[in-house]
Amino acid sequence: MPDSQSAPDSQSAHVLGLLAKQPLPGLVKTRLAKETSPEFAARVAEAFLSDSLDRLTTIEARRILVFAPSEAGSYFSSLVRCRFLLTPQVDGDLGRRMAAFFEEHSKLGARKIILLGVDSPTLPLSYVEEAFARLDRADLVLGPATDGGYYLVGCSVGRISNPSHHLPPIFENVRWGEPTVLQDTTSRLQKAQWRLELLPPWYDVDTLNDWQMLCGHLAALRRAGVDPGLPCTEKLCLEFSS
Repeated sequence: MPDSQSAPDSQSAHVLGLLAKQPLPGLVKTRLAKETSPEFAARVAEAFLSDSLDRLTTIEARRILVFAPSEAGSYFSSLVRCRFLLTPQVDGDLGRRMAAFFEEHSKLGARKIILLGVDSPTLPLSYVEEAFARLDRADLVLGPATDGGYYLVGCSVGRISNPSHHLPPIFENVRWGEPTVLQDTTSRLQKAQWRLELLPPWYDVDTLNDWQMLCGHLAALRRAGVDPGLPCTEKLCLEFSS
């Protein structure tokens, strides 16, 4: 896909990646699917993806949708509508896929690289902006998720203290999908040269309880006079509760 963003040089040094799967029944949100249905879980995943693309368009960076499966390029191309560049995920576990994204864009000259998923649709955009800012003084920034993982990871290539490494060694020997992901990740940072900064915790939506909490959060925001900025997700919440 051509670079339809026409990103200026000031943006090219900042890369924002969004990791996503094509929302097909049985392939996404499997824990939610077990408690509801694969079709409903796929609709939730599609709503999260659509709303995330709309919200993140306001972030000034080279925005890239890192998608799977690789043959779904035409689907994602119609969805992003030239607001994001597209690149397929490599094969391998989550760690390998994330590492490949960081390695590729560090080689292309990016100085600050941030990657997040679509499982935290209400994540304040200020947290993403803060992550870029914190990479001025840190090698690595993590956004802890309340389920024991993280919702955001970012690396500052230019600040890395050990010249023999391009990235902190955080993508191997991690029990992905377990509540120990954040613990495993930080345990990989034993060497003092890796400077870590943390964002405030936020929640992912993976289970039916998470989904119901999200719907309550959106309803509370509306009652408080705040537009959540998640029209697809909010519509599905209203449908679910009716």
